[in-house]
Amino acid sequence: MSSTPTIVSRIGELRSLLDAARNAGRRIGFVPTMGFLHEGHASLMRRARAENDVVLVSIFVNPLQFGPSEDFGAYPRDLDRDLALCAREGVDLVFHPGVEEMYPEPNTLTVTVGEIGTILEGKTRPGHFDGVATVVSKLFNIAGACHAYFGEKDAQQLVVIRRLARQLDFPVEVVGCPTVREPDGLAMSSRNTYLDLGQRRAAAVLKLALDEGARLLDHGETNPSPIEKAMAEVVNAEPQARLDYAACLDPETLGEAADPDRPVLLAIAAWVGKARLIDNVTVDPAAPKAARTGTSTDEASIRKG
Repeated sequence: MSSTPTIVSRIGELRSLLDAARNAGRRIGFVPTMGFLHEGHASLMRRARAENDVVLVSIFVNPLQFGPSEDFGAYPRDLDRDLALCAREGVDLVFHPGVEEMYPEPNTLTVTVGEIGTILEGKTRPGHFDGVATVVSKLFNIAGACHAYFGEKDAQQLVVIRRLARQLDFPVEVVGCPTVREPDGLAMSSRNTYLDLGQRRAAAVLKLALDEGARLLDHGETNPSPIEKAMAEVVNAEPQARLDYAACLDPETLGEAADPDRPVLLAIAAWVGKARLIDNVTVDPAAPKAARTGTSTDEASIRKG
């Protein structure tokens, strides 16, 4: 049953509401977003709703995580649509601050994540993860003790945020949630809206490449190089796709996947038209295929059409 969430734009007001909830013994579930919400975000809200008493969603397009060649102003926004989705999922609080509220002074302090922020996504988008870490640190500080829910589609981001919470001692438990996919396997993303019909069909190649990497692992391949090459070849065979990277990694460190008995993260990024898309799956040799992280499709949360 839909309910209208309380919209809060001021940090002090949000802290007061959350402190009152915690003092009453209520658990807080927090879903940080940049808005333009889709069914992947809805799955995070449902998880938060199932595991907590109060569900908080933040909607804030963070300027610090946009590079010089990325258009902060062009990022898709639709607050009314976002609020309708939050109401449908029973969200209690929506934090929607302005840039001036989050960054009231010239931003001279940032959280630097180090080497892990310079590989994969960070190589193509220098400074991106410092921007992510800075805003998430602020949001965790504002929200206080809570469970925070993030999608596993952004695998590198999830590794960075887990380290952030652990190493800076935030009273936050970071919860990773499976990627939600369209019926053809494309991972749901706000950036999918940039695709025209032909590009949308071509974009399914990312999941096909991951499936090829997983197939090789299933057949006993343990050397990352041929797995990465095979995934790259799948993407390169699609004329409308341009590969950025195909990687076979340790899912916890993002270093080389060196232990054949441990889970392996297969990650891929490619441009389709003007949209840069990312995806990943985690293949655990000890787990059945249906249990693989990133490969499940939440049928209940997908609207076909």
